[in-house]
Amino acid sequence: MPGADDRYSRDVLAGDWKKAGQKPPLRLVDAVRELVVEETVSGFTGAIVRVEAQTIELVDWKDRVRAFPLTSSFAIDGEPVRLQVPRAAPTGRLRSASGSFAVTDARARTALPSRIFVEGRHDAELVEKVWGHDLRVEGVAVEYLEGVDNLADVLKEFKPGPSRKVGVLVDHLVKGSKESRIADAIASSPLGENVLVVGHPYVDVWQSVKPARLGLTEWPTVPRSIEWKHGICEALGWPHDEQADIARAWQRILGRVRTFADLEPSFLGRVEELIDFVTTPA
Repeated sequence: MPGADDRYSRDVLAGDWKKAGQKPPLRLVDAVRELVVEETVSGFTGAIVRVEAQTIELVDWKDRVRAFPLTSSFAIDGEPVRLQVPRAAPTGRLRSASGSFAVTDARARTALPSRIFVEGRHDAELVEKVWGHDLRVEGVAVEYLEGVDNLADVLKEFKPGPSRKVGVLVDHLVKGSKESRIADAIASSPLGENVLVVGHPYVDVWQSVKPARLGLTEWPTVPRSIEWKHGICEALGWPHDEQADIARAWQRILGRVRTFADLEPSFLGRVEELIDFVTTPA
């Protein structure tokens, strides 16, 4: 007797039953230099620096290089992908993510004594993603401070000099801020001759990414009583209860950055200034 729930009236072989339960094929991506990928088994994330036969080499922001089989499991911005040897080399001179001409035939260079310090991990990851190629060519290492409050102690231990310069990038370097007072104190001290402290006006490096890259007209305003990153995630409707939520939010933002064009000019200029400072001979 026909009814609303006639489970015998349907053809169980209708449709493509052979594909039922199968996962869709992974997107094929050319393993081109400077493409940032994650090897999902180890969690190692870095930019592609070499592809030979069936082996790929990645370098992370600490200049650590690891090789993986091209058949390993990789992801880009959290999306599982399958990497392949590039089908055809691009014509003309390549440009890096920073907009400079990429150097493809340079040998690995020993790191210079000079350093660039940034406040935290997120700052370092953003600098690596856009300027990683340039920094490796110049032999400049980037380290993070875990907060600008540690700067004076770090500099005393590092002992800057004419051939051992230090560039420092800080967040929220605006008049009257704690960061500006620290920067002024360093500049007026004996260290100031070989240390350059610059900064951007944003509360956090997240804001240096153009809001349009996230589909926003502007970054949300967060009350001073709320921790800024948590407030941003809450305003955008993203999970924010745990630190892991904040980490995932940052990776979501970082994944939208491809080149220098995705960053605010006030951030770009400061990083370029620091690179020039630490690489200019005394």
